[in-house]
Amino acid sequence: MKRKKGTQSPRDHSADSAHTPDGFGAATYLDCQTPLPFVILSDTNIPKLYGMELRRRLKENASLNLKCIPYLYFTTALNQDVVIEAYSTSAQGFFVKPSDFDETKDTLKSIVEYWKRCASPNNF
Repeated sequence: MKRKKGTQSPRDHSADSAHTPDGFGAATYLDCQTPLPFVILSDTNIPKLYGMELRRRLKENASLNLKCIPYLYFTTALNQDVVIEAYSTSAQGFFVKPSDFDETKDTLKSIVEYWKRCASPNNF
């Protein structure tokens, strides 16, 4: 588990980030994490536990499911079948990773800003 320290957002969501090496690590981290993240960015192609399967497991976890954590895919895998499968897991977004570093930063900034402003059950 890698953690990166950040700053607080206007709604007191931590801007810290966490990275796990594989899907099983992500599932374990989310089972034990307090406070929970305000958004989850997942690749579709993560080792040991495919991103779609991780999403399904999190949806089946009643405790985590009630937290309404936005689940977004951020991946290089772009084809219609993958996008359809992603949205069939009740994902709240599917973003293609840009190849340019500055464009990647801009995309991530837009994602975070959107979810900071979005009203959801876990914002209260």
